[in-house]
Amino acid sequence: MRSIGEMARDSGLSVSALRFYDGAGVLVPAWVDPVSGYRWYGPEQLEESRLLARLRRAGMPLADIRLVLAGWSGADTGLVRKLLQAHLRRLELGLSDARSEFSTIRSLLEHRENPMTSPLTTTVRSAVSARELAAALDAVRFAASTDPELPVLGGVLFDIEGDELRVVATDRYRMAVAQTGTSGHGGPRVQAVVPSPLADAMRALLGDDASVHLTVDGDRVALEAGDRQVAGQCLAHDFPDYRRLLRLPAGRRALVDVPAFRKAVETGPVRASEVRDHDAVSRELSVLKVTADGVVTVCEDGDDDKDQVAVNREFLLHALAAGARDHLVLEFGAPTAPLAIRRTDTEDTFSILMPVRLES
Repeated sequence: MRSIGEMARDSGLSVSALRFYDGAGVLVPAWVDPVSGYRWYGPEQLEESRLLARLRRAGMPLADIRLVLAGWSGADTGLVRKLLQAHLRRLELGLSDARSEFSTIRSLLEHRENPMTSPLTTTVRSAVSARELAAALDAVRFAASTDPELPVLGGVLFDIEGDELRVVATDRYRMAVAQTGTSGHGGPRVQAVVPSPLADAMRALLGDDASVHLTVDGDRVALEAGDRQVAGQCLAHDFPDYRRLLRLPAGRRALVDVPAFRKAVETGPVRASEVRDHDAVSRELSVLKVTADGVVTVCEDGDDDKDQVAVNREFLLHALAAGARDHLVLEFGAPTAPLAIRRTDTEDTFSILMPVRLES
């Protein structure tokens, strides 16, 4: 007999998933302790649990999985084969439909010209506080993408409009925004996507100078600090309209003591993510919720509170470090809405983390 923890380890299903499948009547334990309620599984159920995990990864509905498991050990496997073939046909039809829709979208994209900014025909030169620009880069750099398939996200957006400079980075799973003032431009919106290595070189240049000069000239960008300068080519892609991604639903705000909360995240329980990043690595998730008294807690495995939010633990720790404050505000919307990490002293510098679907 295997305990539920051993079954989770050997099958690839989480403890919470095993509890769910028990409640759904898909994989019922061989024996449940009548006193403690602890679940125990028979040796033959290991193969079933691994099969279940594979079928769920393939997206098979639970109703069909029940029938597959029921017929798996029988002499007549005809029904099992028919169910597998039917699901494969559904997947193939779904892929065909998706290809058709994407083909239409690409055609629409090719015929549509909707640039976010007017072509830059003049040189824009702005003065920026060295200290504030350094803080802005520190607040967003962690969110820049390293995915070679999405080079447009492999940099930091410098978005200048009027007397404001917004610095933005995103890798789809997280986004960070910081804002500072500028002087010397005061004109229409101008954008430059600075490759991450160049952004790092700019950050290294920011020292004790009171102000530095940022110059955008066509597809080139330069930063001058006294007699020192770093310059390079901008990325030749339009950055996504990040402002649309900032329209978050209203949610509950909770003030956290960052050192204590960081320790709770680092040492607290984690769950495995079904979603793998571009490097095919499954990430560890921290599942968070706000208690009735406004305290953010890291949920134990098996806590099925409907308002809990699961986020990539590594990304959460990065966002807490980038916040660079002893106290930050975590803003929770719906479980499917991004988690916002905000400073207490400004609304203009913050990061958001995309929620991750938990195994079911």
